[in-house]
Amino acid sequence: MQTLRFTLRPLSAFGTPLAGDTLFGQLCWTLRHQLGNARLTELLHAYTSGQPFVVLSDALPAGHVPLPNVPSDVWQKSTATEAPDRKVLKKRKWLPIASLAQPFNQWQSAAKSDAQVAPEASTPIERAQPHNTINRQTGTTGEGQFAPYAMPQLWFHPAMQFDLYVVLDDTRLSLAEVTAALTYMGEVGFGRDASIGLGKFELVGDAVLNGLRCEGAVPTDGTANSYLTLGPCAPQGLGFCPVRSTYQVVTRFGRHGDAAVQSGQPFKRPVLLAKAGGVFWPETLDASRQFIGQGLGGASNPVSLAMSETVQQGYTPVIAITQPVETHA
Repeated sequence: MQTLRFTLRPLSAFGTPLAGDTLFGQLCWTLRHQLGNARLTELLHAYTSGQPFVVLSDALPAGHVPLPNVPSDVWQKSTATEAPDRKVLKKRKWLPIASLAQPFNQWQSAAKSDAQVAPEASTPIERAQPHNTINRQTGTTGEGQFAPYAMPQLWFHPAMQFDLYVVLDDTRLSLAEVTAALTYMGEVGFGRDASIGLGKFELVGDAVLNGLRCEGAVPTDGTANSYLTLGPCAPQGLGFCPVRSTYQVVTRFGRHGDAAVQSGQPFKRPVLLAKAGGVFWPETLDASRQFIGQGLGGASNPVSLAMSETVQQGYTPVIAITQPVETHA
């Protein structure tokens, strides 16, 4: 397995956040169209047994990783006359990669908000897009299923870029194949309302091998003791310390994409995941480990009633970090 960093530039508004598990789902559909269903079935062999062929992170603001989800008393207290407002501190959720070399308790002070990581301090804008369904008998909108409604869209600054970390088994899927799939996804659009122009992006430059490691983001002195997640994951039952591990949970109410939308049962069973930015303490840390988590679904434990073979990405790329042990004493 090798970790690659792709850089994405949004070209339109988005209806669906660029989350790792959602990106994985559309990637699988894209590979099915480009390489055939038999090849996709081969790639997904043993996916739920700890052998993923690819693991995708969330799309992160370029040059940043998620600020760890840890108790607020872990962070260094401000020495200023007036301490920052708690609401201001809660907005700081992106840590510059260069700041990973600082002591852990100083990371919150170095972290940035959405507005600070965007070019020209331009925060992403969420707008409501009106939609209409026309009653063909009356030629107008109306009530019930014909009532006008609005859907949210997320707009980014034109110069905004995102880092997407991809842990790839290149003996099963080549770099050229995954690059072609991501390029195609950007051209046709990602997520909700892609058919009307949303979710378009382009790849900027070539993929960078071991992007985080070559930037010195991983401790090399043997002091690392935990993993920081770069996307949502399913850590249940994997032996992480329940006291020292800290994270926020999200319930993913997933649904099928592509052709499976027309199956009559597009919705999947709810899945409980830990959000990006989780910190997980293993009994013994392997600093070379590139992902944690597990594959969900499959015929033995289906997450979909319409397609029992459906899998859900419960894996995520990680980086090893050093957190003071005494903070959990």
